[in-house]
Amino acid sequence: MKVAIIPARGGSKRIPRKNIKPFLGKPMIAYSIGAAKESGVFDRIMVSTDDPEIAEVARAAGADVPFMRPEILSDDHAITVDVIRHAVLWCLDNGIPVEYACCIYATAPMVQARYVRQGLEILQSKADADYAFTVTSFPFPIQRAIRIRPDGGVEALHPEFRNTRSQDLEEAFHDAGQFYWGRTRAWLDRAPFFAPASLPIILPRHLVQDIDTEEDWRRAELLFQAWKAGGAA
Repeated sequence: MKVAIIPARGGSKRIPRKNIKPFLGKPMIAYSIGAAKESGVFDRIMVSTDDPEIAEVARAAGADVPFMRPEILSDDHAITVDVIRHAVLWCLDNGIPVEYACCIYATAPMVQARYVRQGLEILQSKADADYAFTVTSFPFPIQRAIRIRPDGGVEALHPEFRNTRSQDLEEAFHDAGQFYWGRTRAWLDRAPFFAPASLPIILPRHLVQDIDTEEDWRRAELLFQAWKAGGAA
């Protein structure tokens, strides 16, 4: 069985009520639930939350909320793997034989069903893989990063690459923060995401925007509108 688990706690600090705040006319979480439904690969779509209002919005968007997340997994220090592990254990304890679980973040409005399907295919293609998750490339060589010193000046983080041509530098990627497919054993064992047993699902940069601040939110809206206006490619 394949389940989608969407973590959505109620205590967001930087953007209050972020998970259900209207994003271009719809609660933010509705986009993730919609992509999970559209993908057609899930036997069950669940939301893990500690908040009754979020639970109500999630059910209205078509997800199940079969339990309320415990307080110990709902504070600022809770980590994704533990939240998903809790949900997977709940499934197993209640007779739901989960083989694959996909954590889809509630604040990923540009997540697409086709990439969710692709992620499952990638994970299933390699028997010894733990996870498959979304990544995207950095727009500038990270080897050319600089820091601002306490005295106000700047210096290279990696001075050994100061005179290396950008085209000769290795391309680097970062977590796109949309979803993470994982085998049940990986979630239960708390296997690390950033490890050789994980496989990348490479997204174009225009479909990726982390949303932690009001500035991020506005940028995400602009990217979303441009994406839709361009034919949702």
